[in-house]
Amino acid sequence: MIILGVILLLLGIFLGISVLTTIGTILLVIGVVLFILGAIGKPVGGRKVWF
Repeated sequence: MIILGVILLLLGIFLGISVLTTIGTILLVIGVVLFILGAIGKPVGGRKVWF
């Protein structure tokens, strides 16, 4: 999710499409939050490990 957010963010900036920039930023923030929660061992969505 972090990688997809970065790609959409960069595409939005370089192509001048504000919707892509907004979606990319949102995905990037959500990805970072989920990564941090997973790294500290807190269960996300009721599960500790996603397969």
